[in-house]
Amino acid sequence: MDNGIEGLGAAVTGGLAARAVEPGYGEEGSDHGETHCGNCSTELVGTHCHYCGQKKHVHRSIAAIAHDLIHGVLHLDGKFWRTLPLLAFRPGELTRRYIHGERAKFVSPLGMFLFGVFLMFGILTIYGASLSNIDLNNVSAEAAEGHLDNQITNARAELAGTMRQIAIAESQPGGAARLPELEQDSERLEEIIAGIETSQQALGYTDLELPDTGWARLDSGLAKINDNPNLALYKLQANFYKFSWLLIPISVPFVWLLFFYTRRFKMYDHTVFVTYSLAFMSLFAIALTVLGFAGMGLPWIPLAIIFIPVIHMYKQLRGTYQIGRISAFLRTIVLAWFCFFTSTVFFVLLLAIGALG
Repeated sequence: MDNGIEGLGAAVTGGLAARAVEPGYGEEGSDHGETHCGNCSTELVGTHCHYCGQKKHVHRSIAAIAHDLIHGVLHLDGKFWRTLPLLAFRPGELTRRYIHGERAKFVSPLGMFLFGVFLMFGILTIYGASLSNIDLNNVSAEAAEGHLDNQITNARAELAGTMRQIAIAESQPGGAARLPELEQDSERLEEIIAGIETSQQALGYTDLELPDTGWARLDSGLAKINDNPNLALYKLQANFYKFSWLLIPISVPFVWLLFFYTRRFKMYDHTVFVTYSLAFMSLFAIALTVLGFAGMGLPWIPLAIIFIPVIHMYKQLRGTYQIGRISAFLRTIVLAWFCFFTSTVFFVLLLAIGALG
């Protein structure tokens, strides 16, 4: 059962996706002459069953299969186009309206989140972007040490030449005019040599020191990560898609800490807030990826990474919880630190899952 944990993650992700796409009852069923619901046999009044919500008229065609595929996998219906603009530009209003009961108009937070995760997987696959493409095996300590040795040899040779020029300048009439420049060069070279020697000393600590946890399975996995870091990166990326939902339970307690003193907001409210926020961040990452591969380079993408998520969190906090500008600003700063911490915890969990898997 080496892959039990990863299989569990895939199963949970699939179950969440199915729940988001088909939250309650079937969309289509058998045709009972459109007088009774094909799903629950309740007598129909209107265009939808008042008991289970299924449509009165059902389609039995190949076109209906294509429609169900697009609707089920991508959820690109009227709800999506009502939800996306609000999620991008008025996230606080969207979150508040969904919490207060406007559910049928919008795609659920979980639906938007899983849509963003699966779309990210598809986009990265199309562009061939993978962490495993980073060839860590080519960067060895021996190669780095040899490069530093060459640098320090060249620097010492240059320093020796400079010292000879200083000696010649001191022995020749009129050579004193060149001494300040030569002495400045020698000091610069000595600083360079000292810096290279410091790098050489630090190089001895770059090897990964694996902790002895006492758990044989985990220790074996950590040893494999050290032996094959590229495989570890591949598993890290694969596990991100399977366990991305873990970001929600990890993040919710930290949002609760921002409002722990009031009973106005419940854990459900914070969960909706977190899930819609993560959905936006995943779609935002997709947009930057597409723009990056399209040739949009510096400095726009780094500036967008720095400012847009913070602005979005501020707008969502202020709109969802109906708080003032200063209060929202201060909470946004704290929430940004919480995001860094939760991302670190999530990253460590993925590494541990990869080691155990």
